[in-house]
Amino acid sequence: MTAYDPNNIFAKILRGEMPCHKVYEDEKTICFMDIMPRTDGHALVLPKAPSRNILDIAPEDLAAVMATVQKVARAAMRAFNAEGVTVQQFNESAGGQMVFHTHVHVLPRHSGVALKPHGSGMADPEVLKAHAARLKAALDGA
Repeated sequence: MTAYDPNNIFAKILRGEMPCHKVYEDEKTICFMDIMPRTDGHALVLPKAPSRNILDIAPEDLAAVMATVQKVARAAMRAFNAEGVTVQQFNESAGGQMVFHTHVHVLPRHSGVALKPHGSGMADPEVLKAHAARLKAALDGA
């Protein structure tokens, strides 16, 4: 497995070098909107500690990420009136990973509505801002 690259886009976001539409943050994790959403409300949950993916993340960081994923998934269901939620995590290129910092996708779902392809086009920043506000409000009300 290739070593962790501290210059990946998510590492830059964590250092404040790149912007994001942040939804939630605690001591060990951060959640922000995916700029190439597969559905409305598509959010990402990351550990703050550097790790490439699930193959090298420290168990305590993985536990923190999953606790945040659960919190965000519950809020996403409320914020987007979803009927379900898809949680995805990809590892290495062959596994579909595109950014090599551990992250989990949280996607609110509605019956009969297909997901856009992984890595499809970038969303309008104003739409992402509005979705972040909805998700954040649902988290704050939890």
